[in-house]
Amino acid sequence: MTIRYLALFATLSLAACTSAPTHYYTLVPGENASDASTRTAAPGFQFEMQPVRIPVQVDQPQVVVRESNGSLAILETSRWSAPLADEFHDALSAEMERKLGIRDLAGLPKAPGVQIVSLQTDVRRFDSVPGQYALVDVVWSISRRKEGDTRRSLTCSSVIRQPAGAGVQDVVLAHQQAIGKLATIIAGTVQKFVQGGGAGCP
Repeated sequence: MTIRYLALFATLSLAACTSAPTHYYTLVPGENASDASTRTAAPGFQFEMQPVRIPVQVDQPQVVVRESNGSLAILETSRWSAPLADEFHDALSAEMERKLGIRDLAGLPKAPGVQIVSLQTDVRRFDSVPGQYALVDVVWSISRRKEGDTRRSLTCSSVIRQPAGAGVQDVVLAHQQAIGKLATIIAGTVQKFVQGGGAGCP
């Protein structure tokens, strides 16, 4: 009898382990996901992106979705491939590189005598609603500095809501698209900002 119970327990345990595989998702789009036509010639400045701040409610290893009753659900079998703050940072950095035509030099040596543009991003909301939308509400600041020159900065905010399908993969794709739109807004502002002339928020 004991052997039969042990065999049944082992069978149930194996079924529990194999019934719900874990899926991993990333906010970083594939190489062909962004339109290469958005790339520009080297703009004559250096770019660095600072770490991203993410709301603690969604800064989890698992994907967190908002439900219709106002509650949040943590999807145990749907996880980010890296911490969400890093995912958002890397996705936005990649999009900024494509749109500005230069590399993100954060943490790397900079060329002397060339102005440096820094981007600081504070994500206030990161909402995922399957079957409805993905939303990012971001306060972002750009600053430029150069040896012997006054440091200048500009702080703006952007709210982007992107329609999303019912699956987790659909919501992640919508977030990728929202980050791409955010990068387009920021890159356009950066290009005006470095030229001077009192560039303001879009």
